[in-house]
Amino acid sequence: MKDRRLVLLCGIAPTIVAALLALYRPAVFAHVESGVYDAVLRQASTKAPGEHVALVDIDERSLSRIGQWPWRRDVIARLVRRIQDHGASTIAIDLIFAEPDRFDASNTVGMMGREAPLPNDLSQTDAGLADALGRGRVILGFALTFERPTRETRPCVLHPLSVPIIHSADDADHSPVFHASGAICSLPTLASAAAASGFLNAASDADGILRRAPLLIDFDGKIYPGLGLAAVIAASETRNLALRVANVNAATLTMDGRPVPIDGKGNLLLRFRGKKRTFPYVSAADVLDGRVHDDLFKDKIVFVGTTALGTGDFLATPFDTQFAGVELHATVADNLLQQDPLQRSEHATPIEIETTLLAGVIVAFVGARIGLVWAAVTTLAWMGVLWGGSIWRLSASGEFVSPLYPTLALIAAIPAMTAGKLLVERRRADRAHHETLVSQHLMVQSLLSLTEARDPDTGQHARRTQLYTRLLAERLASHPRFHDYLTPERIDLLASLAPLHDIGKVAIPDRLLNKPGALTTDEIAEMRNHPAYGLEVILQAENRTGTRNDPILAMAKEIVYTHHERWDGTGYPRGLAHEQIPIPGRLVALVDVYDALVTRRVYRQPMPSQSAIDLIVAGKGTLFDPAVVDAFLEVFPLLTTAQMSA
Repeated sequence: MKDRRLVLLCGIAPTIVAALLALYRPAVFAHVESGVYDAVLRQASTKAPGEHVALVDIDERSLSRIGQWPWRRDVIARLVRRIQDHGASTIAIDLIFAEPDRFDASNTVGMMGREAPLPNDLSQTDAGLADALGRGRVILGFALTFERPTRETRPCVLHPLSVPIIHSADDADHSPVFHASGAICSLPTLASAAAASGFLNAASDADGILRRAPLLIDFDGKIYPGLGLAAVIAASETRNLALRVANVNAATLTMDGRPVPIDGKGNLLLRFRGKKRTFPYVSAADVLDGRVHDDLFKDKIVFVGTTALGTGDFLATPFDTQFAGVELHATVADNLLQQDPLQRSEHATPIEIETTLLAGVIVAFVGARIGLVWAAVTTLAWMGVLWGGSIWRLSASGEFVSPLYPTLALIAAIPAMTAGKLLVERRRADRAHHETLVSQHLMVQSLLSLTEARDPDTGQHARRTQLYTRLLAERLASHPRFHDYLTPERIDLLASLAPLHDIGKVAIPDRLLNKPGALTTDEIAEMRNHPAYGLEVILQAENRTGTRNDPILAMAKEIVYTHHERWDGTGYPRGLAHEQIPIPGRLVALVDVYDALVTRRVYRQPMPSQSAIDLIVAGKGTLFDPAVVDAFLEVFPLLTTAQMSA
């Protein structure tokens, strides 16, 4: 249960972090959020444009037919009249006529400062355009600026809206629209003749992609509409407008009781109809030449703009990188007319937080209770539901609920739980290793106790060889021939098992073990059986417990059975030579001889250490591995200290 709780907590921890990210939405995630929104938007079903919006395009063909841009105002006036004659309900012009017509006879100063009078039929072209604008519902565009004004600007004739702003109790101080500092507008004579005006501003997000367009902006204490909104208000003869602020992120613009969801700064989240030119485009040249059907513009809002190279403005959208500005305003109008813009409702963030917690906790429980494989399967299922549900919701109701933060929780939960599982397994392995070491130590101590009960000298000798073996093995570990074998783990194991080398002596009669004099030939032969007796003890233990290929017992058998083998092959019981002798046997062979020489036995007195060293050196290359002898000489001072402490 403790291990499961650890895995569960590892899965829940990133879920909580993801939920907090969904709540506070740090700026560093803004780019990722936008990318997720674009991916969902492109997968959602698109809706065809309605039948009440059309575009008249001053395109390359129009410039080739009529002449270079800008055209004379009388040509623009004729274009407006033609559209009016075809029954357009409203004309929205995505142009600003900020200067008098350069062809107007009233503007007599031409290039080089010389007078450039024009024929009478071309005089007063601005007045002619004003007359055309005054014949029907025509909306002129203007631009709002947000920088601090650097010079005196010309007064503008603009058309503000009467929009009461209704705040909630918690957001009384929040401004629900952007505030402009200046305006760039058409000539007063033209703006006064127009039925209304609308700003052309549309700013992309930080990544350069335009996803929303402002409907309302405050300028000089008054509220002004965007061109698309102004066109819809004029075409539908909307009378009652109100702006209800829900919170800093969401508001609603009501138009004669019809709700339009916008964000906390008056922006409409656009439902694009697809890539560019999804609306019906009509070349201005065809309109001027009378080559369009009489009913083409009947009862429609017609947007007039330019897409010719060098004349129009283009924006990047989630669907296209060259989306014309005039089509942007047409998209706004079509969203309002079909009442299907996208939205981030005030409930979207709570839904995302709840979904993040629910998905993350379920996956964490599955991982803790059933396993990580099923947790991964559950994660994939959840991600399908999250992304599919987000796409479906956007297509069906136009509401965007981001799958980003639940996805982050799910993606992070799997590696977190995997890390927790590895930690659990590591703990289990450590416990098992500890238990093995305890069991091993208990086994060695039990066998040592057995030998001490038979022969105290043999038991003490076994304990000293444990200390000697560790010191010698640690020194040999740096030797090229022994480096790969004598790892820290093997050194620990070798030192702990070295005391068992004489375990076979438990089968030797006491009369031989405790004999004070020299042994006879038969007694020596009997004594030399103790390696085989020790090996038999371990083999019987393996058979009774069903143990196979155990590394501990394998080393124990090497030590017990080969510690009397000699480098030149004269040892026993098998007469192994050189590299045939296992490394544990070579090390224990030397320390066994050294301790036997320097300690008192029942049959002789102890030998001085230096004399024992001389005998061992004399056996270098015959009795002992030369490398082991060299290492022994290097650690000899430490062996003396270890002998005294033992």
